[in-house]
Parts: sequence; C-alpha cells; structure tokens
Amino acid sequence: MAEISFDEFLKVDIRVGTVTRAEPYPEARKPAIKLWVDFGGEIGERKSSAQITKHYDPESLIGKQVMAVVNFPPRQIGKFMSEILVLGLPDEAGEIVLIGPDQIVPRGGRMH
Repeated sequence: MAEISFDEFLKVDIRVGTVTRAEPYPEARKPAIKLWVDFGGEIGERKSSAQITKHYDPESLIGKQVMAVVNFPPRQIGKFMSEILVLGLPDEAGEIVLIGPDQIVPRGGRMH
C-alpha cells in the first residue's frame, strides 16, 4: 500500500453522526439498508446505502452513532443517491460491522 503524508490524511473528513432513519433497500444489487445520518449543524443530515444486512436491521440502527467520510462527492447507488461513506470492518465471514465511538459523543465530531 502506498504511503500518504499527514496533510493528505487531513483531507479525509471523517465525522461521527447519529442514524435518524433506516429503511430496507430491496432494489440494491446486494442486500443493503438506506441510512439517514445526522451530523449536526454544520453538515446536517446526509444519506447513504450500506451492505450491512447480516448484522443489522433498520430498526436496530436508529440512534446508533457511526463514523463516516463526509467529503466524498455524492454517488448514485441504483435509484438512491449516497452522500457519505459509512465506515465498517469485515468480520471473519467478510460481513460488515459498523465503526462508531464506544461512548456517546457530540454529533459532527471529527476523527483525529
């Protein structure tokens, strides 16, 4: 993997947000959930599609704090426009587990 400078890393804006709404996304090619994540005043609410159906159902995600990249350009995912990249890690089977703080923190906080 290529090395990057600290200045390059700082260009990636990773923030914490709270899931305010989640819906199944049956039209997606792979099973997914539509997410609406609130990052607070400066950024507001943004939406994303995430392939996280093995560990989560929409109802369990409401109120969950997640980490996401908020400064990528929007990307069309089927009929849904994704505005952020919600971050996760693969479990032993390769299924995504979301990344978030282990304590409640203010929405919009930037990772550092």
